[in-house]
Amino acid sequence: MNYLRQLIKTSILVVPLLLAASPNQAIAQDSLINFEQAEQPPTMDELLKWKEVFTYEVRYSFFKLGEVQTTIVTDTTYNGKKVWWLRTIITSSPGIPFVGKEENHYNTFMVETDSMPYTQLYWRDNVDEQQFRAEEYIYDYTEEKVYFSKDGEPVDTLALTEPSSSGQLIFYYSRLFAGTNKNYRLPVYLKGEKGYINGTNSTEMEMREYKAFDRAVKTYYSKGDADIDGPFGFTGNYEAWYIADKLRVPAEARAKVWLGNVKVKLIDYKKERRDL
Repeated sequence: MNYLRQLIKTSILVVPLLLAASPNQAIAQDSLINFEQAEQPPTMDELLKWKEVFTYEVRYSFFKLGEVQTTIVTDTTYNGKKVWWLRTIITSSPGIPFVGKEENHYNTFMVETDSMPYTQLYWRDNVDEQQFRAEEYIYDYTEEKVYFSKDGEPVDTLALTEPSSSGQLIFYYSRLFAGTNKNYRLPVYLKGEKGYINGTNSTEMEMREYKAFDRAVKTYYSKGDADIDGPFGFTGNYEAWYIADKLRVPAEARAKVWLGNVKVKLIDYKKERRDL
């Protein structure tokens, strides 16, 4: 069953590439949004006015692999600049035999700009094995370098020629284009290499159902491809759906890994206005 353990640890990583706060204090989506179609997608400034907490269920075939929770925890300061702390927590499903508890935290310090957010610092904590800063990328835009390390030890230094991402930022960046005919190309550093995620969007809508909402909702469809060597063989084509509201809430993603198709669906969504 080792392959199943590895599938859980790595397949779920597709979520930050496609798409812990205090959720008890957040307000349910249904009470704030009437789901009427919004013609224009949000700006980063509009997205950051809300503290959103997203919870997704991840399935492979008939197996529930686990859950993913994503939120921008807070704003903070890094190297003298205001940054936003984006965190994704991935936990495995306890009901799968021979796997045990798996918990990984993915963290990005990002800078907001008018065009695109970009990463200043990314790190991963393997919490269940007590391996903190198991992987880290430091983005130095002055020196045009990305410093990659594992378990606190330097591994490589990569060239940095443009505002870039850890991959996790696709969760916000893609929402700036969802529901339009505009496409995007996001530079990503992953597994010690640079690649790109290319997104193709559409204005066509369809009704879809999710556990997070008490009714069917209108969604916009997007697709894309990744030329990166992603986790567990993730590369190539993927699909995504976004709620057709003002915030373009990421509702679903599908991607292919070497063992099969992984489906990610929104099961809970809460938000509250930030005290900016």
